[in-house]
Amino acid sequence: RFVACPQLALTVRRCLQRGAGRDPRPLLLEFAPGPGILTRSLLDAGFRVVALESNLDFLTDLQSLENSLDGQLKVIHGDFFRLDPLAKGALKPPAVSSDKLFETMGVAAVPWRADVPLKVFGIVPQQLERNRLWRLLFAMYECSSIYRYGRVELNLFISEKEYTILTAKPGKSKIYQALTVIAQLGYEIELLHKEPWSSFGTNLKHGGLAIPKTVQVPNDHLCLVRLTPQQNLFTGGLKPSNASTFIFMVKQSFAKPKSRLTDRLNSWSLDDSAALLKALEIPKKASMCSLYPEDYKRLFEALQNSDTFAETLFHDEVLVNTRAMN
Repeated sequence: RFVACPQLALTVRRCLQRGAGRDPRPLLLEFAPGPGILTRSLLDAGFRVVALESNLDFLTDLQSLENSLDGQLKVIHGDFFRLDPLAKGALKPPAVSSDKLFETMGVAAVPWRADVPLKVFGIVPQQLERNRLWRLLFAMYECSSIYRYGRVELNLFISEKEYTILTAKPGKSKIYQALTVIAQLGYEIELLHKEPWSSFGTNLKHGGLAIPKTVQVPNDHLCLVRLTPQQNLFTGGLKPSNASTFIFMVKQSFAKPKSRLTDRLNSWSLDDSAALLKALEIPKKASMCSLYPEDYKRLFEALQNSDTFAETLFHDEVLVNTRAMN
């Protein structure tokens, strides 16, 4: 669990105020606020904050802060990354139902192409960071969990390593990955701020910072990144109902990122891959890691119209990975 130092609070406040819109008291869902250092700064900036805290050690102080205010802060015992688990029956905190959470916040569902209905802020835990990002992407593409309510905007502190991968360019086989393609297609990605790891404390018993070691990419900062779902994501043949198939098509494509696209198409039993590539204006010698995110979407939409391409190729993998993400 990382905790922002007080001197960082003003910077975060300014970054989030820039995208707050015209609402004089915009609503913000903050997860894992900890001792509330950033929460207090957001409240001072005029935000109405719903704080989702899973650690009982922090709840008492946060609830005391809530009681001292006139409805500007609502504290809920819950874990943002345990929203809508697959478990049957009544949920036990810190697991939380997004339906109950949004009802408590008074946020109604809006059409996908409408304005952002809610902004979320928090520091993504470094443990299983990649898995957490994938889970958010799956929910967004399937319009499930928080994305049943529209294009929820995320303002997240993530490692510089993961930010570098999210924004990588085609051709860089070491860092241009399936995660890159899916994230760039799904989100407008905006870097708001980079902060050295030294600006964050920890409540771990040994007191050290668990900074992940990397070789291929820099990782000297936590990056405050705004992820806004694209309004035009579900145009053409990509829909929430087949989005999982698209994701696993991309993931399978990056199993061998330097392999040729024609070889991958042949493995999917496509009869005339040359004609398809010509129609899509993709070079015959193109490798999987040289395709732009938009190319993957166009390829998937074209394959949807092919008699020989069957979504059942990915059926088992979709089921296994969906359960793993939950």
